[in-house]
Amino acid sequence: MKRLQLGTISLVLLLIILTKSSTTNAVEDDSVKNEESDKEEQNHVPNSTSSYGIEIVGEMEEDEWEMVQKRGNQFVVNEKPFYINGFNTYWLMVFAVDESTRGKVTEVFQQASSVGMTVCRTWAFNDAQWRALQKSPSVYDEDVFKALDFVVSEAKKYKIRLILSLANNWEAYGGKAQYVKWGKDAGLNVSSDDDFFSHPTLRTYYKNHVKTVLNRVNTLTNITYKEDPTIFAWELMNEPRCTSDPTGDKLQDWIQEMAFHVKKIDAKHLVEIGVEGFYGPSTPHRTQFNPNSYATQVGTDFIRNHQVLGVDFASAHIYADSWISQQISESHLEFITSWMKSHIEDAEKHLGMPIIFAEFGVSSKDPGYNATYRDNLITSVYKTILNSTKKGGSGGGTLLWQVFPEGTDNMDDGYAIVLSKSPSTSAVVSLQSSRLALFNSMCSSKFQWSCKKKKVIYDPHDEF
Repeated sequence: MKRLQLGTISLVLLLIILTKSSTTNAVEDDSVKNEESDKEEQNHVPNSTSSYGIEIVGEMEEDEWEMVQKRGNQFVVNEKPFYINGFNTYWLMVFAVDESTRGKVTEVFQQASSVGMTVCRTWAFNDAQWRALQKSPSVYDEDVFKALDFVVSEAKKYKIRLILSLANNWEAYGGKAQYVKWGKDAGLNVSSDDDFFSHPTLRTYYKNHVKTVLNRVNTLTNITYKEDPTIFAWELMNEPRCTSDPTGDKLQDWIQEMAFHVKKIDAKHLVEIGVEGFYGPSTPHRTQFNPNSYATQVGTDFIRNHQVLGVDFASAHIYADSWISQQISESHLEFITSWMKSHIEDAEKHLGMPIIFAEFGVSSKDPGYNATYRDNLITSVYKTILNSTKKGGSGGGTLLWQVFPEGTDNMDDGYAIVLSKSPSTSAVVSLQSSRLALFNSMCSSKFQWSCKKKKVIYDPHDEF
């Protein structure tokens, strides 16, 4: 998304934005300098985020839709900061295969866009399962690939960029277990699912899949995936773990090879690993931030993993209800803040890159769950990101797990948020989007934080 420089045109636009915001009581003249309570702010959130300038993003010219890049610890588009409020919807490709369910893909993009969300993380894999993309090694279902083409094409219509994950650690949608099964069927001497990371033939299977996806020419847009700015980044794997090697060496070697492989094919797009963010043996002084002792034994190592050449930004997930206790507790919010702050600090001091908290949420199936707690949790995550954003820190953004349209209850794992049925949550999301949109439009990057004060308009360093 191309952002205008802060010249005359930009100032006029910003004055219009802020004036319009004032007339709708969404942002009053002194609300930037004197922060009201979150509850009061949410009551002033308009139904449309266009008051905050998000509508302007949607009207950008075709030739201004350019690649997201990384400069130091910031994401940038056309030399402008690009802070992210996004979401996950993993099943988009599978739903897009059939005309009877394809409309749900459009619906989720419409709803997410209406509250200002700009990035979606979804699967670019489905191995030997129902509506499989890859039916066997390097054998693809063209109809499913066309469905993925539709997802990419439809995302662009709503100015939503995609993080495409290329494999799964878990058995859902095939995962590393399916690669091992393929190996067994081919007569390979493999037994553990973790052989996926080490056996040369299984590595080749994966690398061939990467090559096929990255070199895919979209049948709807005629744009090769590796040339398409709609794709924000490639994710090597969803939540990789290698419990057979707690030292982390096996997974580290796999990350090194695969990050290089992706970059060799596509040097333009960003690459991330997809890990959950657990600290490992290389940083024993940081393991105190892990949610439990088991987290140090799953073969991942947050800082070491992200020091690999070719990895552009860090990822971490946040699941206090899964990692600590299922029972809802205020202590979960304390963990979340501590977890996020430690990772943002490490991304700044040790990695020199942005970090995205690529999954976070709370399950409605948890004992003690209620919508107010969910809104408080989301608000807590958003506040922590904003505290980094205001300083030009490494907190690059967050992705809710997960946003669904109506009529997809059968896919809900308990974490689904249907925005049209959740007005209070929608207000929280919309407010975060509006705040980040203002940062993105009003700040000049020069590859570091450089928001310039405008005497009568806006001081971005003031408290919200």
